[in-house]
Amino acid sequence: MESSRAARRRARRFPRRPLMYTALACVAVVGATAGGTVYVKAQAHSGNSAVSSAATPSVSPSSATRTQEAAVAEQVVDLDGRLAGAMTSVSVTGEQKVSAAVLDLESGDSAVHGDGAFDTASIVKVDILAALLLQHQEAGTRLSAGEKAYATTMIENSDNTSASALWDVIGKAAGLDAANEKFGLTGTEGGDGALWGLTQTTAADQLTLLQQVFGDDSVLSAASRSYLQGLMGRIEADQRWGVSAAADGSGWALKNGWLPRSTTGLWDVNSIGRVTVDGHEYLVAVLSNGNSTQAKGISLVEAAAKVAVSVFRSEDASASANATSAAAH
Repeated sequence: MESSRAARRRARRFPRRPLMYTALACVAVVGATAGGTVYVKAQAHSGNSAVSSAATPSVSPSSATRTQEAAVAEQVVDLDGRLAGAMTSVSVTGEQKVSAAVLDLESGDSAVHGDGAFDTASIVKVDILAALLLQHQEAGTRLSAGEKAYATTMIENSDNTSASALWDVIGKAAGLDAANEKFGLTGTEGGDGALWGLTQTTAADQLTLLQQVFGDDSVLSAASRSYLQGLMGRIEADQRWGVSAAADGSGWALKNGWLPRSTTGLWDVNSIGRVTVDGHEYLVAVLSNGNSTQAKGISLVEAAAKVAVSVFRSEDASASANATSAAAH
């Protein structure tokens, strides 16, 4: 059930840098007469015949030099639109809803599909630990032995008792919301009372949280980030599903969440994390609800994660091809 605070708050779109491609319009000076007549071959036209400017005013050598400089045309690629188009290949049945977000760690480009609020279920455990680490940073203290034990079982085993203990330590929803304001999350609200699993969030916000955990531009210290990353890379074997399906097997770090809703009998199934494909790293968040079974929710999340990353893999290939083509001119 959505908290009253979540109902009053509007989710925001994830800010991103647009992916830019550069097209080079090159012209080459192939000859000049003693009288200053310049012969130019324009690569934009078909055919190999040179075009003489003899019938037009002569072009000075300095003008010719300037003409040789490439004219750069920047084309903005609508990655959100491409992701939306790609997501049509993901089968959604019955009452299923899904939202996905992905960010290329190398370029900083991102795409988001869907902006609705979802129950976090156990993915909020990453947020809880991030909030705890931030509180200790600000106080100049370290996690106690007990907190470390809770953190390990909460992330690696998704232990709910440990999550409840650390939820209390951070100050429940108030503590989570205060930390999230510093992390830059604007569409996330902590669950009421002890109901941390009913925290409301968006895929865009989970991408922002993942940047705090895996990115360099973070309010979390390098030590805090490394600690959280390590736990997310040691998820127990039977929980290694979700966004890890998009990885090539060489690397992933994740946290999953699953929750059967007593009010509907339907499942929330979510997954967030970092995946590596051919040495390239991506942050991926997929949220879903309305799943008739947990297994169907897992299948939906994994299909969405693969599609989300594939959009960027195709963009990487296109960018590489464009760069090679430009260099050949």
